[in-house]
Amino acid sequence: MRKKPEISLRTRALQYLARREYSRAELRAKLLPHVQADEEFDSASTPDIDALLDDLTQRGWLSDQRAATQLLHAKRGRYGTQRITHELRQRGIDETLIAGALPELRESELQTAREVWRKKFGVPPQDAKEKARQMRFLQSRGFGFDVIAQVLRLEDASD
Repeated sequence: MRKKPEISLRTRALQYLARREYSRAELRAKLLPHVQADEEFDSASTPDIDALLDDLTQRGWLSDQRAATQLLHAKRGRYGTQRITHELRQRGIDETLIAGALPELRESELQTAREVWRKKFGVPPQDAKEKARQMRFLQSRGFGFDVIAQVLRLEDASD
């Protein structure tokens, strides 16, 4: 059986970045297992990754800002501020970038929650059990209780 040629870390990183935007922390985690996997692992190999990530950032190919923006645009029509904030933190996005995105997210959160609710339910809850079910659904999508209460109260009042 022929052994596949080993791909360099730079090539692997560029292949990942060609598919989508990654945060620095995400890309580092994806590249770490590929640091000379067949040789003895030593801590001297990790500066290679950091130097590569620094170079990619300097060239403008790796950007936490772009990764955060991409995630925001992809998720903002389906999820609330809490869920999006959690995903940004999971991807290793800096807290200052997250804080910068929060006002814009909160501004459109009520409208997003209404749209998500309309697509899923469309009719106000008829009893407490159904109201609890609708609240749990919206909560699982990352909407806060204040927004959920506004959505369900407004929908109740509209009939």
